[in-house]
Formats: sequence, C-alpha cells, structure tokens
Amino acid sequence: MVHGTTEGCAADRARLRRRRSRCRGPGFGIRDGPDEWESHGDRQSGSPAHRRGAHPRRRTLANHGPPNPAGHGAVRATGHDTIRILGKNMISDATVYDVSHLSALESESVHILREVAATFERPALMFSGGKDSAVVLHLARKAFWPASPPFPLLHVDTGHNFDEVLEFRDRACADVRLVVARVQDDIDAGRVVEDTGIGASRNRLQSTTLLRAIQENRFDAVFGGARRDEEKARAKERVFSLRDEFGAWNPRDQRPEVWNLYNGRHTRGEHVRVFPLSNWTELDIWQYIESEGIELPSIYFAHRREVVERDGMLLARTPFLPMRPGELGYPETVRFRTVGDATCTGCVPSEAATVAEVIAEIAATRLTERGATRADDRISESGMEDRKKEGYF
Repeated sequence: MVHGTTEGCAADRARLRRRRSRCRGPGFGIRDGPDEWESHGDRQSGSPAHRRGAHPRRRTLANHGPPNPAGHGAVRATGHDTIRILGKNMISDATVYDVSHLSALESESVHILREVAATFERPALMFSGGKDSAVVLHLARKAFWPASPPFPLLHVDTGHNFDEVLEFRDRACADVRLVVARVQDDIDAGRVVEDTGIGASRNRLQSTTLLRAIQENRFDAVFGGARRDEEKARAKERVFSLRDEFGAWNPRDQRPEVWNLYNGRHTRGEHVRVFPLSNWTELDIWQYIESEGIELPSIYFAHRREVVERDGMLLARTPFLPMRPGELGYPETVRFRTVGDATCTGCVPSEAATVAEVIAEIAATRLTERGATRADDRISESGMEDRKKEGYF
C-alpha cells in the first residue's frame, strides 16, 4: 500500500470506518436509540424489541432495560436480572440476589475472621461475655463450621464482674479453650497499683493485664467486638489496628484499608487488634441477635435491681461500689446496654424484656450505649483514646 495515492487514501478511509464501527461511543457498538430498550410493561406497545422476528440481542436488552450510561462494564439490575455490557455483541446475564444489610455485614465479618486465621500464627478472641463478643463468637463458629474456631478466647477478669456475666461466659465457652487473665494477679505482683476510695475502678488496670496475657501467650492478633459507632476514638480506628512492641496505639500511624484488603504485617513484639464488627451499629447487633437466636446474659433485659444515681447515671449496688455520704440506693427496673467493670458500667431504666422490645427501644434512642452508660468515658473528652494509647482495647 502506497500512501499519498488515491488508492492509499481510500484504503485508509475504509480502515478508519471499520475501526469506528467496532468502537462506536461508550456503548461499544450498541446503539443508544429509544427503540433499543423496552420494559416488561411495554409488551403491547409495538416496540421493535417485541415485534415478531426482532433480533435476539435486541429482545434480550429489552427484557432487562438499558445499560448504565457509564458504558463498558456497567451493570443494570431489574428485579433479579442483570445485564453487563462486555463489548460488541458480548452480553452476559447473571442472577442478582437480594442480600440484606445484615447478610452483607455478616459476610464482611466472616471474611475478616478467615483472613486473620489464614495470615496470623497465634490469634485470639477477646471475650467479655457481652453482646458484641457473643456475636463475634457466633460469627467465628459460622466461619469455621463444622470445625471449632481455630483460636482460643481471652477474658480479662477485673474481679469486679456481674455474676450473670461470669455464669454466661463459662457456659458459652464450654466447647472452646478459654484463657483468663486476672487483674488481681497483677495487683498482687506489684505490677499495678489499685485505686482506692469512692469512684475507684479497676477498668484502667485492664491494659496491663491484657498486654501481659498477649505477651505470655505470644498472641500476634487479637479480635475484639469494638464498633465505630460506640465512641469517637473507636470511630477513627482501622479494622486492622497495629500495636507497637509496648502495646500502644498511634492514631496518626494507621494503615490504609482499601476495599477488603487488610495489611497484617508486623515485626517481632508487635501485634494487631482486629475488629470484625467495625461497621456494625448497636441496632445491627440486636437485629442480628434476633435473627440468629444468639443467647445473652440476662442483665441485657429488664429486671429489678437496686441502683444508686451518680453523676446522672444509674449504677448497680454491688460490694465493689463504695457509697458516697448521703447516697441512698433504691430498687428500679433496668437493663444494661453494655457490659464492663461493675464499678463504672451504668444501666438504664427499661421495661424491655425481649429482644424485639430492646430493638424498638434502641431504634428510638439518641444516645450511644457508651455515652449513656460508661462512667470511664466521662473522665475527659479523650478518655477512651488515652486508654487505647496505653494498650486498652
């Protein structure tokens, strides 16, 4: 072929026309005309898509609706059908399943559990006996069924616990290995000094006990049930949260998490805290508990208990809670929204005795569970973040 001649120019123009016909606009050769598409309700309209003898490709497109204006690779779903434009004369149909938001959250959490089990050598699951850790344990059982979860449970015992929670913990962990780390052991060994007086709590001492348990058992990844909707410090923490050799968290040194890609790399002495429930809310947790029939401690439901009002919060009367001068306890029908150290975990007045009633109550509330019931978060505006920097979960 000789360029510059009449024959050469004609050949170039023909080749260009063929190329344009193959790649015509963003639809890759599929016309965008109004007669190209037809919905299911237009079968009597006489559109070309349903005329006798219409082209098979045109009939297929008419049954599904027009593609996304994005063109190549776009997806449009109608009911349970999907059309994906792959290129000229290349159309594939697939089934779109209606996935509830709970199923999507469950799938994400199961993926995280399996990712950790596959990439870490010695993971463990923090288990407080509360609703969030009960959900994580349930998800772990589903993720590795029919086998048992391939990691032990770790419980940090402050010694100031609710009897109902300890009883539930022992029952729930009967078929898995349970590691119990006790704050009292660190107090006796002189590693921590217990606060005394009114308002004293062992909650902050848990950090030392937790880090000791992680070091002694050489855990390199530890699951927790923390959620981003609970508190602002937890809201900015990643799903995979790296802790340095001292167990500390640096909020300014967090790794990016793109889509479902997680970076669990760490050096000797470091470990990773993993939060499979990061994207769940309190309402999601309770709706999942209802749908899966997950058992919880009885203190999550309305019951009669002697309480004392302190700083705008109802605290349960226990042997661990010294009374201030002039304070008087009184019986009240309450329930707990979260489980923790009995000296700093408050309850709320409630008549919700079933999961459905709790869900209705939570749907109407405007206060987070920790904001409404955790005295340890009221120490300062950055109380939780300060504790996390020291190794707290």
